[in-house]
Amino acid sequence: MEAKLLPQNSGGITALLARRRRPVHKPGCFRVAAVLTRPTENVVTDKRNTVKEVETIAGVAQIKTIYNDSWVDRMAINHLSQSVQATTGIRNDKDGYEGMVEAAKAVSRNFNPIEQRELVTAALEKAFPRPILTMIRTMLPESKLAREFFAVFTTIFFVWLIGPCEVRESELNGRTEKNVVHIKKCRFLEESNCVGMCTNLCKVPSQTFIKDSLGVPVTMVPNFDDMSCEMIFGQEPPASYDDPAFKQPCYKLCKETRKHGVKCSS
Repeated sequence: MEAKLLPQNSGGITALLARRRRPVHKPGCFRVAAVLTRPTENVVTDKRNTVKEVETIAGVAQIKTIYNDSWVDRMAINHLSQSVQATTGIRNDKDGYEGMVEAAKAVSRNFNPIEQRELVTAALEKAFPRPILTMIRTMLPESKLAREFFAVFTTIFFVWLIGPCEVRESELNGRTEKNVVHIKKCRFLEESNCVGMCTNLCKVPSQTFIKDSLGVPVTMVPNFDDMSCEMIFGQEPPASYDDPAFKQPCYKLCKETRKHGVKCSS
């Protein structure tokens, strides 16, 4: 498919956690009803407000994007982070996006790829209110309107999670639709710097969650060269053995491999 720029099993989880859970008691915190946020003006989008810093990994300097999250963004990030930690039973004391990525790294270090996908899918189900998802699915059954709506919705309300993105069009079922979200540089992939975490903790769980909760298939196509990604609403993802993302070796400078000896298996 060619995209072009527009002007704009619960039983298994329970058994798994009973075996792996490490209970850590933590003071109560405010409950967040959802993780949607309003668009912010201070997110990295262009040269005028892009903030970068040089990070050195194994003696190699890398340029890293710095996000100035609003308090609403931080609330959404912390809510999702707490959902992951509550699902796995592995806690950390870090805040913001760093805390969320640390929670994801704990999943990567302590569970195999299949378990990782199941746990993150369960965490997403915990994070997003089921009644709201059911209402959306009822009001927007799969159609051209629904696919284009979800594409626009993602670019407005999930920049805090994936980074700056835009709607693009593609050919689907013989006609043109604005059903593609092009993520310019994925925030999660840049922060984790790990192919295995991308595929097992983001790509597969997101595809499964969106299809099961909203009734719309979606394929995520990461580009590991420039860290961009495309979410194609309406397209069924290929089987893992046919998906190029699962044949990609991890980065030579993967932090998890270097620091913790993690096998970045997709």
